[in-house]
Amino acid sequence: MSNSTTQYPIAAALKSFFGFDQFKGAQQEIIENVLAGRNTFVLMPTGGGKSLCYQLPSMLLPGTSIIVSPLIALMKNQVDAVRGFSQTGQVAHFLNSSLSKTEIAQVKSDVVNGHTKMLYVAPESLTKQENINFLASVQISFFAIDEAHCISEWGHDFRPEYRRLREIFEKISNVPIIALTATATPKVQNDIQKNLNMLDADVFKSSFNRGNLYYEIRPKREVEKQIIKYIKQHDGQSGIIYCLSRKKVEEIAELLQVNGINALPYHAGLDATTRANHQDAFLMEEVDVIVATIAFGMGIDKPDVRYVIHHDIPKSIESYYQETGRAGRDGGIGECIAFYSYKDIEKLEKFLQGKAITEQEIGKQLLHEIVSYAETSVCRRKFILHYFGEEFNASNCQDKCDNCKHPQERIDGAEFLTQLLRVVSALDQTQKSKHYCAFLSGHINADIKAYKHDAHPLFATGKQHDEHFWNAVIRQAVVGGYLFKDIETFGTLKLSDKGAKFLKNPTAFQLYKQHDFTNTDDDILLNQKGAVFDEILYKQLIDLRKKVAKEAGVPPFVVFQEPSIREMCLQYPVEFDELTAIQGVGAGKAMRYGDAFLELIAHHVAAHQIERPQDFVMKSLVNKSGSKVQLIQNIDRKLPLEDIAKSQGKTFDSILEELETVVYSGTKLNLDYYLSELLDQDNQEEIIDYFLNAESDDLVSAYHEFDGSYTEEELRLVRIKFLSVYGN
Repeated sequence: MSNSTTQYPIAAALKSFFGFDQFKGAQQEIIENVLAGRNTFVLMPTGGGKSLCYQLPSMLLPGTSIIVSPLIALMKNQVDAVRGFSQTGQVAHFLNSSLSKTEIAQVKSDVVNGHTKMLYVAPESLTKQENINFLASVQISFFAIDEAHCISEWGHDFRPEYRRLREIFEKISNVPIIALTATATPKVQNDIQKNLNMLDADVFKSSFNRGNLYYEIRPKREVEKQIIKYIKQHDGQSGIIYCLSRKKVEEIAELLQVNGINALPYHAGLDATTRANHQDAFLMEEVDVIVATIAFGMGIDKPDVRYVIHHDIPKSIESYYQETGRAGRDGGIGECIAFYSYKDIEKLEKFLQGKAITEQEIGKQLLHEIVSYAETSVCRRKFILHYFGEEFNASNCQDKCDNCKHPQERIDGAEFLTQLLRVVSALDQTQKSKHYCAFLSGHINADIKAYKHDAHPLFATGKQHDEHFWNAVIRQAVVGGYLFKDIETFGTLKLSDKGAKFLKNPTAFQLYKQHDFTNTDDDILLNQKGAVFDEILYKQLIDLRKKVAKEAGVPPFVVFQEPSIREMCLQYPVEFDELTAIQGVGAGKAMRYGDAFLELIAHHVAAHQIERPQDFVMKSLVNKSGSKVQLIQNIDRKLPLEDIAKSQGKTFDSILEELETVVYSGTKLNLDYYLSELLDQDNQEEIIDYFLNAESDDLVSAYHEFDGSYTEEELRLVRIKFLSVYGN
C-alpha cells in the first residue's frame, strides 16, 4: 500500500488521473487516511468534492473498491464521469438490476482481470448471494458508502437495505470503510458510525456553510407567475425546480414550455430512457430548466446551476440543504428560493399517516424543523448551520439570505423569553414546542386536557399572543442556545445551561417580528379576500357589469360571473390575453364584453400606480385543454351526455360541470338535441324567462321558484342553453 503511494505521490496522481492541480478543503487528508487503511467518515457539503475522496485511492490501491450507491442514475453518472478521465472504459463499472446477463459477465471478467478499479453497486445487488460469493473471491481495496445518511432512520432518505451493509461487508472482506454524506446532524452521524461498527473512524467534517448561496423563503402567492417571471429574468441560466408530486412536475414543466421556457420534467414515473434523456439534455445544456421530484439530482455534478426553486417546501432541512446544494457548485452565485404555505405542511403530515409510530414521530420532528426554518426571522444561514451542529455569526452572512438583506423589525423580547423558560421548567422539560405554544396562549387541546395543564397556575399566562407568536419565540430561543431539542425523545424541549442562567438572571433579548404567511394561493382559492384584494376596483367592476348587462338586456351574471370579477381584482388584466387567462373568461366572452372592463382596469392601475402581479402575459394551460375540445366535438356530433360521460370515465354530474365551465367562458353549445328529449319547448322557455329576469344564476332559488317542478339537472341544462343563447 505504502509502495504505491511512494511511487505515485498523490498530488501527481491527482493531476495525472483527474487533471486537477490542487485538492479542495480536506480532500488530501481524507485520501491519505484511506490510503493508510483506516476507517474514514466524511461529512462534506454538496459540491465539496466527496467523490474524489474514494476515486483517487481506488486508482492508487491494488484491487477493486466497492462503492455502494443508492440510485442507478447516480451510478451511471459517476461511472461515465470516471471513464471520461480514463483511457479505458473498463476502469469503472456498475453492477445493478439494469444490466443483462451478458453485461454482468463482462463486468465480472473486467474485475477478475484487474482492469476495474471502481465497482459501483446498489445495496439490493449487494445482498444477492451470487454477488457476495463473487466479490469474496476477488481483491477488494476498500468499501465506500456514498449518501451514507441513508443508513440512519433519522436521515432524510432512510433505506432499510442500507442497515445490512456491515454484515454483508464482513462476508466479503475485512477491509477499511469510508462513509460519505453531505447532510448529517450529530445524531445521524453517530447512528451511521454505530451501525457500520466504525466508531473508531477518523472523522473529517467540513463546514456546512455554502457562502456563495443566497437563501430566500417566499409566501406561496401566485407561485406560477413568480416562477415564470424569475426564470425570464434569468434567461439562459440553468436552474432546477423541485415539486413534491409527479403531477405537479408535469403541470409546471408544461406551463413553462407554453410560456416559451426551455424546460423538461423528471420524475420516477417516467420510463428510464426518458429520464436519462432529460437528465442528459440538462447536463448538455440543451434545456435550461429541469422540473423534478427529489428523484433528480443525487450526485448530478452540473457546476453552473444558478438557481434552485422549491415550488413546495421539502419534508426536512436535510432534503432542503441537499437540494439547494446543487446550485453554484462552481463557486459562482446560486439563488435558492422556496415557496411556503401552511397548506404544504398539512399535505406532508398526511403522507405520514399510516406509517409506524416511530417513523411518524421522526417525520413530524423533521417537518417541525423545516417549518421553523421557513417561518424564522433570524439569519437563515445561521439557522441551517445551527441545525447541523455548527456555530455561525450572522454578521458574516453578508446579506446572502432574505432575513439579513431585509431584516424584520425587532422588539425587546426578554419578558417573553422569561415567560417561556419559566413554563418549560415548570412542566419539567417534558413537552414539545406545540404543547408549550398551546399552554402559553391558553388553547385547550386534547393534550392540554390529558395532562390537566389547563388547571396549572401558569396556563394562559401568555394569552395576549397566539400560538404562532410563541412558536417564533421558541425558534429564536433554540437558535440563541437558551433551549435545545432532545432528539432521543423526538424533540422534547430542554433548558440549556445558558437558558438556566437567563432564568435566574434575565438579560436583554432581541426578538424578531415573525413573517406573514397568510393569504397564500391556497387561502385565496378558499376565500378571496384580505390585503391582496382590491375592494375599490371590485365595486367599480360590479357597477360596470350592471351597466353592460342592462345594455345587452341580460342579467349581470351572464356578462361575467362573481369569481371572474374577484380574480380581476387580484390580477389586474389590461390586455386581451390577460383577460382570457382569468378563470371563467374565454375568448368569446372577452371579445363580447371585455373592452369596457379592460379600459376601466387600465385606468385604475394607472391612477393608483398599482404594481401588477404579472409583468408579462402568463399563458394558461386551461385554455389549451384537449378534453374541452373533445367535449365540444362530442356535443356537435349530438352524442347523448350519458354516453359522453361513460366514454370518458366520468360521472354525469362532472360532465355538466365541464359544460358549465365552457359556456361561462364564452363558448356557445347547442344542447337542443338532448333537451328536447327531456323537456318540451314550453318548459324550456319558462325556465329561460326566469333566468332572464333573475338577479343571480343560483339553482336553489330557481328550484324554489318552480316549487320543485324541475329537477336540479333539468335546471342546470336549461341554464347552459340560456347562457349559450344570451351570453355568448
